[in-house]
Amino acid sequence: MAGLHPLDTGFLELEEADRHISLGIGVVAVIAGTPPDRDRMRARIADIADRQPRLRQRVRRSQWDLGAPAWVDDPAFDPDHHLRWTALPEPGDERVLRELIASELEQRLDPDRPLWRCLVIERLAGERWAIMIQAHHAMVDGISGVSLLESFCDSTDSGRKMPSATTPGRLGALHLASRALRLSMQAPGLALSMARSLAPVVWAAAGPGAPSSFNGSIGRQRRYAIARAGLPEVQAIGAAFGATVNDVAVAAITAAYRAVLRRRGETPTDTMRVLIPRSMRGQRAKHVLDNRVSAMLAELPIEVDDPVDRLVAVRRRVASQRDSGAAEAEKTVLALAEWLPFPAVAWALRFVVHYPQRGVAALATNVPGPRRRLTLDSRPVLELLPCMPIAMRLRTTIAILSYTDQLVFGITGDYDSTPDIDVLSAGIEHGLAELLMRAQAAATTPPLERGPAE
Repeated sequence: MAGLHPLDTGFLELEEADRHISLGIGVVAVIAGTPPDRDRMRARIADIADRQPRLRQRVRRSQWDLGAPAWVDDPAFDPDHHLRWTALPEPGDERVLRELIASELEQRLDPDRPLWRCLVIERLAGERWAIMIQAHHAMVDGISGVSLLESFCDSTDSGRKMPSATTPGRLGALHLASRALRLSMQAPGLALSMARSLAPVVWAAAGPGAPSSFNGSIGRQRRYAIARAGLPEVQAIGAAFGATVNDVAVAAITAAYRAVLRRRGETPTDTMRVLIPRSMRGQRAKHVLDNRVSAMLAELPIEVDDPVDRLVAVRRRVASQRDSGAAEAEKTVLALAEWLPFPAVAWALRFVVHYPQRGVAALATNVPGPRRRLTLDSRPVLELLPCMPIAMRLRTTIAILSYTDQLVFGITGDYDSTPDIDVLSAGIEHGLAELLMRAQAAATTPPLERGPAE
């Protein structure tokens, strides 16, 4: 039996506090050919669950919250509870697939069983099929969610047993004692450092924000849209202007939100804060099913008209947040929370998830996906589509996932308040096209004709 970490428990509390949301993280693999038969897929799932014990475990809560929720083996585990089959209606194109994905994002995972499911989708146009893997955010973050999808694919190391999450109960007594001693000795300095680092972030999230149509109540239904880019082109933009792939992606998202605001008749002059999860996961923990994320808040320069100036502003603001120490401070807070009595932690979590935040307007997360070409039952995986839930008054989330030489933006929106979600996807692609055109122009401009370097 393994206890859930405070962050994992927070995602359970968040879903329980709002009946309109489902916190399943999903990845859709679009695959060539036709799917294997049910018996073959069932056998594959059973094998994966043997190698990854978390897939056989459900959450058990303690009475009166005297202890943290725990992962316990499900004695009634059956692969058939987690494997479903469907087929797209004609014409089986991307629009129909997007509608199915949106519908799946609305459905909660069964809390009485292990918190994941697998959906096989037949009859995609172009002689293709798809598989959608969903797991609760209490069980995976973006990176471990993609790793879970990879475990369903063919592997040259299929016999490897996946590592389990490390929990305090599995650590030696000497290690626990030394860790507690270190924390107690470091406590005064940690407290000051955390307060200094987290105060601006907490105020930005909890304080009043500029009114935005992207922040507000959320209904039950979802919309889903896709934007695509070539990774080499995004890297070329970054090289031309001294930016990272993540900077370029966030700049494109900024252009898209700016376009939607203008279309809605809102002047994009006020600050728009976006939550950007930041992975704290080491390479050795890639296959561990848990959450190892922190977050930073960045202000999107939606007021900037020029695409290159917008990218430069994004780069500066993201770097400023990254260097502020807020993400490391948040990680330390979560580590310290594991040593507090759980009733106090539970009370704090419930206060946070019930608080109607108005300072953040969106969430954007960038997940590095596999660079190698995947196959499933010897059928090539053509594309990976990331699917993030929405919650806490954030009416849109954008997940960015790389796979081989492609970058895909998976956009989830509230159905009623985001009828223009396709403007977001088109805005991302247009924003990247603008930057690529400027990067190509800069590459062909003689040095004497260029402006001064930043």
